[in-house]
Amino acid sequence: MSKELTKEERILQMVKKVLSNVAKDTYTAPGLKHPLSEQTILEIRECLGLVVSRETELAQEHGRDKSARPRFIDEPQSSVVVNFEQPGETKK
Repeated sequence: MSKELTKEERILQMVKKVLSNVAKDTYTAPGLKHPLSEQTILEIRECLGLVVSRETELAQEHGRDKSARPRFIDEPQSSVVVNFEQPGETKK
């Protein structure tokens, strides 16, 4: 189980990044005509959905957790670790 990304995973990451940048770069304020056609916008959404789906499949195949998200150090934790050892009990 390697933590290094495969060539396919790297390609998918780059495709997702480029499609996201196209969406950001062509953002148009509400009320103005968008430079991309409605069909192209729908196809970009479909492509991003397929990329994310395949990334998830590959992560599962390689035993990687795709649910992990970066956290700030001072961000509150949503879970708490509870120690169930009796006082004075030694670990075996």
